Amino acid sequence: MAGPDAGSSGSGLHVRREPFEFGLLPLSSLYHKFVDGVPAFIKLKARLQQQPGASASGPRVQAAAIAESLSISPTHAQLLLDTLACVLPEDGPDADPLATTTAGEVESVGADVDILVLFLFVQLYRRLPFRPHRDPASVADVWPQPSPFDNIASSPSSPLQMNKAGVRHKSSWGGAEEELHQLQFVQKHLPGMLEALAIDSEDGKVISPAQFDKLNLLLRSATFDDAPLCHSTPFFANSDPAMPAAPVPAARVLQFLKEHICTASHKEEAPGGNAPQGGDVGMTDAPSSPSSSSSSLSNGGPWQRDWQPQGVTCVDGVTKMSVLKGESNIENGVIRVSHCHDAVVYVLAPLRYASIFGCTDCIVVLGATGKAVKVEHCERVQLLAPCARIRIANCRECVFYLGTNQNPLVLGDNHKIQVAPYNTFYPRLDAHLSEVGVDPSVNLWNVPITLGKTDPHDPNLPTAGAADGELETASLLPPERFVPFVVPFRTPSTPSVSSEQQQAVTRANPFVLPKAYLQALQQKTKTVETLRQTLKTAVLEENKKKELTNVIQAHFKEWLLASGNIRQVYDLARLDRDP
Repeated sequence: MAGPDAGSSGSGLHVRREPFEFGLLPLSSLYHKFVDGVPAFIKLKARLQQQPGASASGPRVQAAAIAESLSISPTHAQLLLDTLACVLPEDGPDADPLATTTAGEVESVGADVDILVLFLFVQLYRRLPFRPHRDPASVADVWPQPSPFDNIASSPSSPLQMNKAGVRHKSSWGGAEEELHQLQFVQKHLPGMLEALAIDSEDGKVISPAQFDKLNLLLRSATFDDAPLCHSTPFFANSDPAMPAAPVPAARVLQFLKEHICTASHKEEAPGGNAPQGGDVGMTDAPSSPSSSSSSLSNGGPWQRDWQPQGVTCVDGVTKMSVLKGESNIENGVIRVSHCHDAVVYVLAPLRYASIFGCTDCIVVLGATGKAVKVEHCERVQLLAPCARIRIANCRECVFYLGTNQNPLVLGDNHKIQVAPYNTFYPRLDAHLSEVGVDPSVNLWNVPITLGKTDPHDPNLPTAGAADGELETASLLPPERFVPFVVPFRTPSTPSVSSEQQQAVTRANPFVLPKAYLQALQQKTKTVETLRQTLKTAVLEENKKKELTNVIQAHFKEWLLASGNIRQVYDLARLDRDP
């Protein structure tokens, strides 16, 4: 990774995962508009800059201008703007205003034209095909329960099918391959991105410090977290915003990026391999094609199968257990729950991003999530999520209890999924909602947006599918099936939380229940209370009272055992003892 400027800059530039993990939209109209390459992006930039409200000094555009320039519907334009807002970095002095605004103010802030064009470059990205690791031990290690969809020929997205193909424990190694693929994508498109960003001058195409900082959508500095991205370069280092450094030829910027761009994750040498020790994969280290990277990785190449993404707290491969993560257990506000079965996962902390992937028969309780929640390839999962945004893809028989400030986004091939209003709370929920900017007075849980089954970014999905309106979308959970969920924990305290904050506890669900669900819940409560009073006031002989008590206790114990909830009781007792 050495280069002529390496010594003076002293840092690498890491590819950010967020635009690829949370920013891809299966809008074929977007994908096909840019097949002509860089000229199409430059023409679009010119059209956007000519829209009303855009200015040469700092052009920003709202959804209406985006819809007109791209010839897409206002709904899809707003979705594009919202998605861009959730993947922009919100830290650092070069953070774009769109990154730090709340979900309800995205439209008024609008998108920077240059950053929007970079984001549209990202829409060309295609995910790697699913290639399971087919060693005999993995193939034999499958989920214990069959799926009613197992006999459906077109169900490659089923997590049970995926795991029968050989990915259950330590299966996140595939994320390393995807991360390397993202690096290769950015490397391939850097010349075009810089050409679209560049400013015409007498000396040709040049890049100013302000233009370079806009690359923070895709790149972050490894060592200059508290400084603008341009300070990671030798030619813009320590430039004063009042007297910025002179623009630099685009060719020189491209050369610098080629020599310093890398992936963020730490690599270890596999047994008997020749991988570099703890080094970044730079331009010359990356395999020449995705297929070669797949081969080297799946056969014990540079990255071990127990690879974990940097800056992410992972709950992976948990089976028949309960897991609790509090504020002190979450790294960087990012959680990934993957390949869990018959588990209950509590994440009682403020979050930026949350991913639920390949889980079956689980209950997942998330804390307030300010950027986005993503759920993919899950079966029979109940998710409880107070969030700004959520995207659901390729799930089956799942129920989502949501408090969400923006419409749930339903993608891909889903079957029998339901949405319902948020149904729980925990002591620090109000504080966490305020911290991450989620507004509990706004809940769009019942207005999902369904996009097409044909996804140019996912080769695992069919190449031809039904139109958007013909797809199976999320249905509403009937009010009579709605029940509250009780979080059985006090929120773990942290040293950073003051005593006053600890005392300001949440005592009820902060999201207002729709009338039909509130009435159904009140009816259930009334029925239970009536039964309780009937038992308390029943005139029975002492031996009959004891017999009735024994019968009730016996049936309760039988239900605990038959339902498997007895394990949760033991898990809760264990977690309560665990400091």
